Amino acid sequence: MSIPTQWTPTHGDAYRPVPYRPPRMPVQESLARAAELRERMDGRRTVRQFSADPVPEQVVRDAIACAATAPSGAHQQPWTFVLVKDPGVRRRIRAAAEEEEQLSYAGRLGEEWLAALRPLGTDEVKPHLTDAPALIVVFQQRYWLGEGGEKRKHYYVDESVGIAVGMLLSALHLSGLAALVHTPSPMRFLSEALGRPVNEKAFAVIPVGYPADDCQVPDLVRKSLDQVLVEV
Repeated sequence: MSIPTQWTPTHGDAYRPVPYRPPRMPVQESLARAAELRERMDGRRTVRQFSADPVPEQVVRDAIACAATAPSGAHQQPWTFVLVKDPGVRRRIRAAAEEEEQLSYAGRLGEEWLAALRPLGTDEVKPHLTDAPALIVVFQQRYWLGEGGEKRKHYYVDESVGIAVGMLLSALHLSGLAALVHTPSPMRFLSEALGRPVNEKAFAVIPVGYPADDCQVPDLVRKSLDQVLVEV
């Protein structure tokens, strides 16, 4: 495996193009791969009941590396992925998340949002934050912060980090792991618990592992392709 060049900020640098000539995949192979990918991704489900069995940590690291290849506004890569392994830190995160969720489910969310959540069977208890063998907290970098305190704005941060999270979920699923996107609101406690700098804002908490032997998921139906695709 080749070692990539170390990234440094490129703000204001001149445009320097390099050749890009990936091999073209034969049509039949492309069709077969697309069909297989579609079938495998259709089996992806959000899991809230995790086995305590450990997962290969390198698989998680490789999935994060895949997520970090996502496109981003002006190629500023405004993301940080924190892999939380300390059990004490995870317990504190769960306690703080459940405190916020209790307020939300007690009325802060509003009845319309609670009605939308009802078919999913969710509540304020979040055992997945401590049960899952791996926990990834994704932060968005609202701006670049230099060692001397200088700042530069990042662009399309929400979109960029959202794409990266989608790629992370895909990589985890295709590697045989299950995951959940958890977004307690507000999430300010995560920055404090994990000692993140002032330019970072928590975006999502993602428990990762294998489904528990007794795992259950909501009986949901995805929209069909003709309900989501418009061809003009």
